[in-house]
Amino acid sequence: MIQRFETVIGGRPLVFETGKLAGLAHGAVTVRYGDTIILATATMSREPREGIDFFPLTVDFEERLYAAGKIPGGFLRREGRPSEQAILTARLTDRPLRPMFPKGMRNDVQIVVTALSADQEHQPDILTIVGASAALTISQIPFDGPVGAVRVGSIDGQFVVNPTSSQLLLSKLDLVVAGSADAVVMVEAEADEVPEEEVHRAIRFGHEQMQAIIALQRQMRDAVGRPKYQFVPQAQPEALRQAVSERYAQRLEQALYNPDKASRESAVDALRDEALAQLQETYAPKEILQALGDFEKQIVRTNILAHGRRPDGREPKDIRPVSCEVGLLPRTHGSGLFTRGQTQVLTIATLGSTAQEQMIEGLGIEETKRFLHHYSMPPFSTGETRPLRGPGRREIGHGALAERAVAPVIPPKETFPYTIRLVSEVVSSNGSTSMGSVCGSSLALMDAGVPIRAPVGGIAMGLITDDAGRYAILTDIQGMEDALGDMDFKVAGTRQGVTAVQMDIKLKGLTDQMLREALAQAREARMRILDHMAEAIAEPRPQLSAYAPRMERLQIPVDKIGALIGPGGRTIRGIQDETRTKIQVEDDGSVFVSSPDRESVERAVAMIERLTREVEVGQSYLGKVMRITPFGAFVEILPGKEGLVRLSELAEAPVVRAEDVVSLGDEVMVRVIEIDSLGRINLSRRAMLEGAEYRPSPRPPAGVSGGRGGPRFGGPPGAGPGRGGERRPPLRRPGDGPPRPLPR
Repeated sequence: MIQRFETVIGGRPLVFETGKLAGLAHGAVTVRYGDTIILATATMSREPREGIDFFPLTVDFEERLYAAGKIPGGFLRREGRPSEQAILTARLTDRPLRPMFPKGMRNDVQIVVTALSADQEHQPDILTIVGASAALTISQIPFDGPVGAVRVGSIDGQFVVNPTSSQLLLSKLDLVVAGSADAVVMVEAEADEVPEEEVHRAIRFGHEQMQAIIALQRQMRDAVGRPKYQFVPQAQPEALRQAVSERYAQRLEQALYNPDKASRESAVDALRDEALAQLQETYAPKEILQALGDFEKQIVRTNILAHGRRPDGREPKDIRPVSCEVGLLPRTHGSGLFTRGQTQVLTIATLGSTAQEQMIEGLGIEETKRFLHHYSMPPFSTGETRPLRGPGRREIGHGALAERAVAPVIPPKETFPYTIRLVSEVVSSNGSTSMGSVCGSSLALMDAGVPIRAPVGGIAMGLITDDAGRYAILTDIQGMEDALGDMDFKVAGTRQGVTAVQMDIKLKGLTDQMLREALAQAREARMRILDHMAEAIAEPRPQLSAYAPRMERLQIPVDKIGALIGPGGRTIRGIQDETRTKIQVEDDGSVFVSSPDRESVERAVAMIERLTREVEVGQSYLGKVMRITPFGAFVEILPGKEGLVRLSELAEAPVVRAEDVVSLGDEVMVRVIEIDSLGRINLSRRAMLEGAEYRPSPRPPAGVSGGRGGPRFGGPPGAGPGRGGERRPPLRRPGDGPPRPLPR
């Protein structure tokens, strides 16, 4: 039976429906908001997966282009591997759901969300989170939900819940917040240097707004929910815990408290090998390793909460030693090396033409990206070996986070017409490589001479809690503190405010007090990070790298685009071939010219301007004499644009014949002195002669003409038309109509 549940969010109905599609899934829900509809399904394996020490949750977002009325590009004309946006949506959905499953659960759980309809205004990512939560909530799968989620924008100082895509263009904040009824579980945001206090208020606002979505899911659970599968965690033998505590706990603590990651891991591995050798006759290897892991977690967390002692000896607010370098690579356009403790990121900036912008094919409006950040973390960065198979979900997610953090300070295309690509190579990893990528990106951009608005720094915050209500917020967490702690809270921004946030927790939620303290502590750390960066390079270099392409942007009238392109593209190709440049023309008349050589760019720009400029009165032009007539010379001042220089305007002294002053093919400087009502252009060479005090020639009396109506000076008395004498009007007959203008 089809069941429908509805509430209103942001002034628009949010509709859940179940019982119509995917009846064999353990939970299936369609969610509609505007004309965007997704199908969310949840299924679970019957038996736990053996031999693993993690919860095998998989979330997939199927980005079907038919939802937006599109046919995929490429040879096959069908969707292939997930797009980056689909992967980011899947990660966004995974993060708030994962903490809500029972600890120790090892059954495979798969969430598949399919986009069925997309109106390109109501984004599907929020629906994906709440749809997956609803499918889990009504299924028999153990899940301590429901989870709600909303997007928060800030327009004209007011928070807007679930802004449309059009509204987001006006918003200085794009924040997604997910949570349970009691606490915030996940935050992700891009912001335009928004103060921490405003970010905190936006998170609280979002948590309040999602309560109606959580209530709707509870209503669904009460109406159609299935009984939950009872998960019973496997108890650890007490004798094993006792044996591990007596034999290895003290030595394990000594091994853990070593600031060098490689030495620490070697010592811990040696203890694990010893414990396996001594205890495996009595206990399973899996149980032994789990017991050691539990003690490792207990030791670290207890020392932090009770004594403020971190594994590398730092206080909770301390940052690891930081160093920054720029200009390491001689032939790249810009490079920056950011080192914080044993985390080291080398970022390289490359500048290209606008033709190299990335085309985005997805459910939204087709668009291009001119700023790209790619993140790479090879296995050697952690001292491991594994096959290189291209970027995984983690690499794509970390790269997108750093891209969001830096994007607000990138100069607009109108003032810096380049495509910008950053690649962050993680050469050593011990925690918070994504924030290291943010810092390295700022260094590389400034080294490349990109006029960013301000440098961006980033820091990762951690959290340790216990059952007694104690907690400690940690600044600049390293890898072990991330693995053994309760939170990974990344905050990036400038000195003015926040540009990106990403928060993941392993708890059921984060209190408001914890959130406020974490944001304030992150700001303090970010200021120190930015100080270190300023010591290496305080502002963008005044000049681009000698190896970067030269780029110029000019604006031409839209009706001149055809003249620039030419029949079959011959004109623009001719300019490119002659000047060895690349020219990109956009529909609004923006023209981008690029070349490694500055002189080539200047030549191409001059040719384009001559081809597309409008003639203006008072402007001077270098023109070419194309025709000579008895009454003056016709000069081409722009391609296809000619004007007349009358005899009286050819020189300072009186001129009888134009041939006495100019010849066909001569290049002369002229000034536009008039464009008449018929669009005819009158020029003056006399106005451009050195030392000349230019005064316009007097207009002839009615009926007196110099071939085009201008006076003639210097002709012999009584000379006929074209020689300075009086010109008689032609005979006209009744019915002839108005006189036609004389030929040019």
